[in-house]
Amino acid sequence: MPAPAQELPCQRHLFEVPAEVSYLDAAAWSPLPLCVRAAGETGLLIKRRPWDHPREVIPAWVERARAAAAGLIGAGPDDVAIVGAVSHAMAVAAHNLASVPGGRLLRVADEFPSLRFAFDRLAAARGLIVEEVARPPDGDWTAALLAAIARPGAPPLAIATLTPLHWTDGSLIDLDRLAPAVHAAGAALVIDATQAVGAVPVDVARWRPDFLAFPTYKWTLGPYGLAFLYAAPHRQDGLALDEHSGNRPPAVGARRYDRGELNDPVALPMAAAGLELIAGWGVPAVAARLRGLTDRLADAMAALDLPIAPRSLRAPHILGIRPPGGLPAGLVEGLRRNAVFASERAGALRLSPHVWVDDGDLARCVDAIRASLGGRSGAA
Repeated sequence: MPAPAQELPCQRHLFEVPAEVSYLDAAAWSPLPLCVRAAGETGLLIKRRPWDHPREVIPAWVERARAAAAGLIGAGPDDVAIVGAVSHAMAVAAHNLASVPGGRLLRVADEFPSLRFAFDRLAAARGLIVEEVARPPDGDWTAALLAAIARPGAPPLAIATLTPLHWTDGSLIDLDRLAPAVHAAGAALVIDATQAVGAVPVDVARWRPDFLAFPTYKWTLGPYGLAFLYAAPHRQDGLALDEHSGNRPPAVGARRYDRGELNDPVALPMAAAGLELIAGWGVPAVAARLRGLTDRLADAMAALDLPIAPRSLRAPHILGIRPPGGLPAGLVEGLRRNAVFASERAGALRLSPHVWVDDGDLARCVDAIRASLGGRSGAA
């Protein structure tokens, strides 16, 4: 039995988040830790005076970032490609999946565009039936997806494009239960782990996806414009979207899918610094801290008579609030005026704290929401 995660204290001292700012929007994008900022500034100096810095040192940063990304998902460096965005990764995945016409392509409703558009194109080209599982009234996406996979008389399942949680509100999508069902159906499994890697444990050995992708600018505390694509060993001999000298033989494994202009002296050191910071804390410890924060927010929201999904149906790091009558107009803007930063997504107020959030942030957030709802009682 694994040892319990060591308690992780607040890491605000590693960020430049002012005391009066409550930033609970990591699911949108994170602030940069000081060490990640420093890595980027060093990279800018390299590009500013390239004659002082031999280009031969940059490939080492490529492999350092690749290895750090692989480590967070239980993969080996040879299994990970460096791409420009999750949309790029999903286009690569769709480009390399063949399927029999008439099969189903399964996903949840209100899915993020990066996981829809490339597969919509694939479905149209291959004659697949796109099936979107509707938001379940009881909030149990896992049960609804399992029922869809096993539905009697349904066309065969060809591809499942899934995420570990719904991006709009943190509703749990339990891949520990779903991945075996997808594999048993003989279907390909593609995972968008954008809202998971860095915040909750992700293990490709356990889920066995054909492809899995995540960016660096959210939970792994890195730069914009960089993402990683895991390709299972049997998916590593496919076609890249862009052809260049760096991803042709003798490139091995998932490097076949590496993007062009890979040797970025700014983004790669920043990504590596953020990924290694997460690894140093340990993802289980991060997840435990974030679960504590969202549980406290959930208790406070329940005290305000706001409906909250049961703990068993919530991911540890994102809390979604969906009032029956909808969110008050201008809620997010009103919170921002009180230095509380969150997002509205598909009718939900999405609160997504990370390791910089402290008790004062929670209290300020609850007070601002209470004020926006007309002073209902409740406490953090």
